[in-house]
Formats: sequence, structure tokens, C-alpha cells
Amino acid sequence: MAEVAREQVETLLKEIRDPYVGKDLVASKAVKDIQIDGGKVGVKIVLGYPAKGFREELARQVREKLATLEGVESVDVDVSWKIEPHAVQKSLKPLENIKNVIAVASGKGGVGKSTTAVNLALALSAEGALVGILDADIYGPSQPRMLGVTGQPTSPDGRSLNPMEAWGLQAMSIGFLIDEETPMIWRGPMVTQALEQLLNDTNWRNLDYLVVDLPPGTGDVQLTLAQKIPVSGAVIVTTPQDIALIDARKGLKMFEKVEVPVLGIVENMSIHICSKCGHEEPIFGEGGADKLAEESGVDVLGKLPLDKRIREEADGGQPTVVAEPDSRIAEIYREIARKTAGKLAGRTKDLSAKFPKIVIQAD
Repeated sequence: MAEVAREQVETLLKEIRDPYVGKDLVASKAVKDIQIDGGKVGVKIVLGYPAKGFREELARQVREKLATLEGVESVDVDVSWKIEPHAVQKSLKPLENIKNVIAVASGKGGVGKSTTAVNLALALSAEGALVGILDADIYGPSQPRMLGVTGQPTSPDGRSLNPMEAWGLQAMSIGFLIDEETPMIWRGPMVTQALEQLLNDTNWRNLDYLVVDLPPGTGDVQLTLAQKIPVSGAVIVTTPQDIALIDARKGLKMFEKVEVPVLGIVENMSIHICSKCGHEEPIFGEGGADKLAEESGVDVLGKLPLDKRIREEADGGQPTVVAEPDSRIAEIYREIARKTAGKLAGRTKDLSAKFPKIVIQAD
């Protein structure tokens, strides 16, 4: 029987492409160990993003590929993941207890950004990550309603706040601190200060990702986020409509100017499927996100249908990913989550924590 060589195993693993990182398993440095004992082959794969919904499929691909090698009797594949902090704006350092901040933005209101943000956070959690969500819309906070959370956060010391919890997420919003009917009649500086306090004075607990639901536009809050908050990447939400795309383009360019990488675009309300007859119609036009992505050199992370269940479930405090976890829509959100985290995993890691700190002491 022919002896199985490590080089042969590696060559075949190079033929398996990780669709979420965009590289093969060897190039993406996901292959951490190869064990060969006669005809038994063991492969250890560690991904840089949470992948509960992809783990079995990837293991199957590896098993089938390596089974074609002469001399292989059995293949054992161990797939896991380890989420690392990634590089942020040059002038800033990553936050303590938060590995990565992902901003979810849109150029204009009414495109379903908050619904996308909460379902993205829940999908990342469902894929196996520790996730928080920060509602950065001070004037119109919507996450308390969407998460179905009432009450106020507790404070252990009179200065900091413990995040609220819902569906496995850690959450913070100005909406937890004020009455839902109370308007926030604040000028820009107060709003940006409130955002910084909500972020920095919340006792986030070892998050892999903090999803920040930004207000629409490119104003004070977005500028504060870009200049003072270490962001690993941004996701732009739009609809196929030309008006929405004009504003989404502005948001995309804003992140480019402040050196925050745009991980991709989510096209919301992409197509309407009639609940009576199943007829599909692109009410808001079609191909808009694809065109914007091509112009900007970023990817379309996913397209979501115009479906009343998405709206009803978010309004009812049970977003689709938790209300209908096995539905096609929930799977689209989880696919978007894997693509978002995979794009981030392929970017530069933040290594500052791994370098020793030099301390000079007087004799």
C-alpha cells in the first residue's frame, strides 16, 4: 500500500476554497495540523470566523477530497474557529473586552438598517460568536423594541452600566434609559458624548463582535464613530432604489476617507414575492447593489426579500433569526453573517496584545 505523504494532503487541501474568506484552506492559514498514521489521516482546521452553519459542510468536503488519495483508509476532520481582534483606524486601539466593532450604516433612512443590524448580530451569535449590539441612534432608538427588552440597565458602581440581555446578545441603547415617548432634543455635541458614554461605560463581557446600529446619514454620530471609536469594518445597507443607492454611495465613501474598511453591501427589499400567488417582482428596481459593489470594489454580502414577516417579527421583539431559525430568510441572514465575519477574518489582525509591554523602572 502506498504511503500517504503530507505534501499530497496539503496539495488537495489547496483545492478546497473557503467561500467566506475567498482563499483556499492552506492560503488562509486555516489548516493548523495534519496527522498521518498509516492509512489514517487527521486534519485540524481552525477558521477565523464563527461557522456553525458551515462546519459540517466543510468537514464533508475535506473528507471527500482526501478519500481520493491512494492509501487513505479513513479521514478525521476537526473544524473549529478562533476569532481574533482585527486592525482598526491607525490613531486608535481596540477596546478592552471587545475584539471587533462592526458598524452597520446606511446613507438614508427607511432601508431596513436597524432590522438588518439586529438580525446580523443574532446570526453571528447563532454561528457561535459572543455578540453585543449598540444602538447608536440617539434620536430614534429602535433596538429595545426590536429585541423585546423593557426595563433599565443596572449599575454596579453608579458609574458604569451592565448591558441588557436578549436572545443571547448583550445590548445597550439610549432607549433603555428614557421613556419610549420622550423625544431627545439634543444638539450634536451632546449626542456624540452620549454615544461615547454608551460604548465606553457599558460593561461589555468578552465580545467577539459588537454590532453598532448607526443612525442614517453621514453626520456627527458617524464622524465620532470614525474618529474616536475603533472600528474593524463596516456594512452598508441599501435597497435597489436609485435614491437609496446615491446615499449608500456617500456612506461608503465616508468610511473610505476615515480608513474603515467596508466589508460589503446588504441589499434589503431586493425582491417582493407575492404571498398569494408567489409572483416575484423587483418593486424597487434591480441590480443596484451589484452595480455599487462593482464600482466600489466590495462584495454584495446578501440580498433580502421584501417580506412582511421580517417587519412583523422585528416589531414584535422577536427578529426573524430567532423567531424562525430554520426559515430561508434566517439562512440568508446567517450567510450574510458568515460572509461579514469571513471578510473580516481575511483582513490584518491586531497584534498589539501579543507584544510585551516595556516598563522602565527607577532603581
